Amino acid sequence: MSKFFDPFKILKAPISTEKAVRMINEENKLAFYVDIKASKSEIKRAVEEAFDVKVVSVRTLITSTGRKKAYVKLSPEFKASDIASKLGVIG
Repeated sequence: MSKFFDPFKILKAPISTEKAVRMINEENKLAFYVDIKASKSEIKRAVEEAFDVKVVSVRTLITSTGRKKAYVKLSPEFKASDIASKLGVIG
């Protein structure tokens, strides 16, 4: 691995479906499409470095279209809604 770590090589795009928005508001979770080869620890590091937050857990799945989704739960002192509004996921 190179010395320079680019979180946005791992985090491809935020997800802004109704389910993702509900998770932001109710569970303090963010949803992203991520690099198919990224591990949970790499996703955690990418989110922490990109948004200056503390991540509690990462859950991943691969969709039927072959894309990888990550659901990232933030520590209670950070608000997923603040990051989501910066990303333009919620208004």
